[in-house]
Amino acid sequence: MGKRKTYEEFRSYKWFGVDDLRAFGHRSRAMQMGYDAADWEGKPVVGIVNTWSDINQCHVHFKERVEHVKRGVLQTGGFPIELPAISLSEPIVKPSTMMYRNFLAMETEELLRSHPIDACVLMGGCDKTTPGLLMGAISMGLPSIFFPAGPMLRGNWKGRPLGSGSDSWKYWDDLREGKITQDDWTEVEEGIARSFGHCMTMGTASTMTSIAETLGFVLPGGASVPAPDANHTRLATQTGRRIVEMAWEDFKPGDMLTRQSFENAIAAAMAMGCSTNAIIHVVAIGRRAGFDIGLDDFERIGREVPVIANIRPNGKTYLMEDFYYAGGLKGMLKRIEKHLDTDALTVSGESIGANIATAEVYDDDIIRPLDNPIYESGALVVLKGNLAPDGCVMKVSAMDSKFLKHTGPALVFDDYPAMKAAIDDENLDATEDTVLILRNAGPKGGPGMPEWGMLPVPTKLVKQGVRDMMRISDARMSGTSYGACVLHVAPESYVGGPLALVQTGDMVTVDVDKRMIQMEVDDAELERRKAAWQPLPPRFERGYGYVFSQHIEQAPEGCDFDFLKTDHGAPVAEPDIF
Repeated sequence: MGKRKTYEEFRSYKWFGVDDLRAFGHRSRAMQMGYDAADWEGKPVVGIVNTWSDINQCHVHFKERVEHVKRGVLQTGGFPIELPAISLSEPIVKPSTMMYRNFLAMETEELLRSHPIDACVLMGGCDKTTPGLLMGAISMGLPSIFFPAGPMLRGNWKGRPLGSGSDSWKYWDDLREGKITQDDWTEVEEGIARSFGHCMTMGTASTMTSIAETLGFVLPGGASVPAPDANHTRLATQTGRRIVEMAWEDFKPGDMLTRQSFENAIAAAMAMGCSTNAIIHVVAIGRRAGFDIGLDDFERIGREVPVIANIRPNGKTYLMEDFYYAGGLKGMLKRIEKHLDTDALTVSGESIGANIATAEVYDDDIIRPLDNPIYESGALVVLKGNLAPDGCVMKVSAMDSKFLKHTGPALVFDDYPAMKAAIDDENLDATEDTVLILRNAGPKGGPGMPEWGMLPVPTKLVKQGVRDMMRISDARMSGTSYGACVLHVAPESYVGGPLALVQTGDMVTVDVDKRMIQMEVDDAELERRKAAWQPLPPRFERGYGYVFSQHIEQAPEGCDFDFLKTDHGAPVAEPDIF
């Protein structure tokens, strides 16, 4: 990795090593906490950004795991400092964790900048914590390594494996149809999440931790290890050991990341059958690193890389625990090696090619060969047309194929409460051909672009056995969701995008082969509707929500804050220490 740093070159030396009154204050206050000079002298200070909380089920074990990270840091001659950050539990935080991803990114960057930190360990996993931590660390530019929370164990109900999220929707529809009882539903509730760790489907959490590893931020194979597995504890210690070496090597994200790193991540995402959220997050992370990653990259790579990870919600049987036993991410990356730039560097100090050189796959049904995929082309497609001139996305690997080309009448809901109130109406004017549309659910309109995009199938249709239909929104959906759902319509309706102009009864066409989405309304009529459109009142007039509303970008730009982008102003200087 080149020339090693000296102790005097560390940022922390400016706080603790200088012989002046200010450094006296730093040292004496450290001693106030029971440390002495031997704890920090001649050592890198490792900041451990921990997103644990008492109400984040995905990260509840981080309270313990952080001690193992510290053990690894201490074993290798570093000085560990834990820095708690906002936790962002996906099922709990309202209106949406997406409201706070950029908050976490800012917090991470500023925690690292304002403290005497030489290198950092990023502890995350639940959906938005992974991109938030990576975005902040990339912007700060210190040696950084990511420690993933790991997927929870398989769920279980009456001997059947349950997948978080995916089976929630399935059995909810079974309950509405009358196939299961309320007691059955309660038992599903009790059995679907049996341990700490994030979702064990190929949802946003596993998608993003796997992307983090493919980008190079995780020790090889780390993203696949189940949270309760003893290997996960060992991974924590190994991560702590490695970050100390990275501090001495001064091995920063900018020394590792290239455009090819992000193309590798997109290829891996497609092979995994990734969450649709991956597009927004990878775009945001890529642009923080200075690379203009966009929808076209996903569209191009998605046409080349098939889905080979047979994991719910793309597959019907297997979960992340099975994926791990079958060879995990390393095995899958080995299978798609020809689609990767194998020279891309990683935090191991080796290339991704070296990391997967000896990787194997132990079950060809779980991690399929390239010539036997579960879906021939990439998991996600990008659609454009007069309903979404800036683009929208669709997860075609987890939907009924009959909707790949579909035309039907729109049924429009202006907000989620209106949709929720109507969906159980037995007299709702809807058939299987109806196109359900939810608007004002985007970045500004949601607010925070909630995961509302998998609109429920109307109850009267569920009772007829209908389990999928075309749904369109400017919202997101959970990576555990499935169905013919068009998402991230841009520009969003709240700012006057064309989705704001569609009316109930308009014919809407989606054609995946042509990558087209169109409302069958002539231009003159659309202009008339646009002239009559009135914006909704602001969602926020103070607080963080106000900042969010003023500065959030649209989905194709990654929903970052405009002022946090790499090209916004001069780089932030190191803090003065007087």
